[in-house]
Amino acid sequence: MNLMTVDGCNARIEYKPETDMFRGEILGLNGGADFYGKNPKELRQEFKKSLAEFLEVCAEKGIEPRRSYSGMFNLRIPPELHECPAIAAQAEGKSINTLAAEALASRVAS
Repeated sequence: MNLMTVDGCNARIEYKPETDMFRGEILGLNGGADFYGKNPKELRQEFKKSLAEFLEVCAEKGIEPRRSYSGMFNLRIPPELHECPAIAAQAEGKSINTLAAEALASRVAS
């Protein structure tokens, strides 16, 4: 993945050929915050500046800077795929939810 982490925040990084620069977008915020840099060192510096500015504006306006998540989401999969985790969960004496949560945690663990 093209991720950069600064002060516990993650940003998706992509190269923009039209500007010959890298663009970062800070993820998980209650608003948009992006930054640009020509190399990793500059990109990291700009990430820190953009994050600090975003946090400052949030503090001034009394806004929670990080997006909150409910812990629930719907997942639509084909019925034949649904059967596989259902059987695996039953075999392990777990719910599909527990099996899915474990699978997601192992996939996205940092």
